[in-house]
Amino acid sequence: MPENPPRRQRPSPKKHSWLRPTTARPGGTPPADRPAPDASAPTGSEGSVVHAAVYRDGHRVSTPTSLADTYRRLREQPDAMAWIGLHRPTESELVSLAGEFDLHQLAVEDALEAHQRPKLERYGDTLFVVLRAARYLDAPEEVDFGELHIFVGPDFVITVRHGAAPDLSAVRRRMEATPELLALGPEAVLYAILDAVVDGYAPVVAGVQNDIDEIETEVFGGDPAVSRRIYELAREMVEFQRATRPLVGMLHGLMAGFAKYGTDDELQRYLRDVADHVTHTSERVDGFRSALADILAVNATLVTQQQNAEMRALAEAGFEQNEEIKKISSWAAILFAPTLVGTIYGMNFDHMPELHWVGGYPFAIALMAVVCVSLYFVFKRRDWL
Repeated sequence: MPENPPRRQRPSPKKHSWLRPTTARPGGTPPADRPAPDASAPTGSEGSVVHAAVYRDGHRVSTPTSLADTYRRLREQPDAMAWIGLHRPTESELVSLAGEFDLHQLAVEDALEAHQRPKLERYGDTLFVVLRAARYLDAPEEVDFGELHIFVGPDFVITVRHGAAPDLSAVRRRMEATPELLALGPEAVLYAILDAVVDGYAPVVAGVQNDIDEIETEVFGGDPAVSRRIYELAREMVEFQRATRPLVGMLHGLMAGFAKYGTDDELQRYLRDVADHVTHTSERVDGFRSALADILAVNATLVTQQQNAEMRALAEAGFEQNEEIKKISSWAAILFAPTLVGTIYGMNFDHMPELHWVGGYPFAIALMAVVCVSLYFVFKRRDWL
C-alpha cells in the first residue's frame, strides 16, 4: 500500500469564523479495519463528486476533476478554500476525505449512513451540520425530503447530499456572483446553504396551505376519500416538523457563538435573517399540524353525523314498514273472525249444536259482527289502525 503524502500545513482560520481553534483529537484517524486514504489515487473522480472548486479571496482559482486533484490544488494555494460537493458518496471516498481533512469518524459514519436528524456538532476545528431539505411536488401533491450533510473546516466545505434537494449549484452560482461574501470563508458558504435550504421551505409551505384549503372543501363536500388525504398530509407535516424545528435551536446556537468566534458583522445579520425565516416556517408547520388535527376531528364528526342520519332514515323506514304491517295484521285478524265462524257453521253435519235452531243464522251473523267490531276497537285503541 502506498504511503500517504505529507500533510500540508493548514492555514490559520480567518478572523471571521465561529469555528473552534484546532485541537488534537483522534477523530481524524481512519478506523483500523479500513485502508488509509491515498491522496494520489483518483478517488471519486467519477460518480459521486458533483463539483469541486478551490477559491481564494472570493474567486475561483481552480476546478479540480477529482478528490486527489482537489487535495493537490488546495496545497498549492495558501489561504485558499476548497468546496467539494458529493452526491451519495462511497465509503472509500469519505475515508479519503476524512484522512485529508481530519474529519471525525462519527461524523463520517453519519454522512455515510444518512437518515440522520437535523443537528449541529463541533469536532475540534470542524463543524458538522445535518439539514433536511424539502421540495413540493405538484403532480402527486406531496412533499419530498432530502438530506444534506456539511463539513465546515478552516479551509474547506464538504457537502454530502442524499436526495434531489437542495440545488447546491444555485448556491455556488450565487456565492461566485458575490465574491465579497465568498471571501469571508467557509462559514459564509455554510450561511448560503442554510439560506437556500430555508428558502426552499417557502414553496412547500405554500403548497401545503393550498392542499389544506382543498381538503377543507372536500371535507364539507362529503368526499369519502378525504380522510386518507388528511392522514397522508399529516404524516408529511410530522416529517416537515422534524426538519424545521431543530434548525431553530441550531441557528440560535450559532448566534450565541458570534462574539466567541468573531463572526463577521454582515454574516451575523444574514444568519439572524435565516433564523427569523426558520422560526416563521416552524410556526407555520406547527399551525398546519394543528389545522389538520382539527380538520380530521371535524371530518370524523361529519362522518358520524352522516352515519346517524342514514341510521335515522333506516329506522324511520323500518317504523313505517312496521306500521303498515300492523295495519295489515289488524285487518287480517278482523276478517279472520267471521271466516272462522262461517267455516264452523258451514260444516255439513247433522248433529251440531244450534244446527237446526231457528235463530242460528242471525246468531252467527251477530257473533261475526260482535267479534269484528270488538277487534276493530281493540286495534284502534292500540293505534294499530
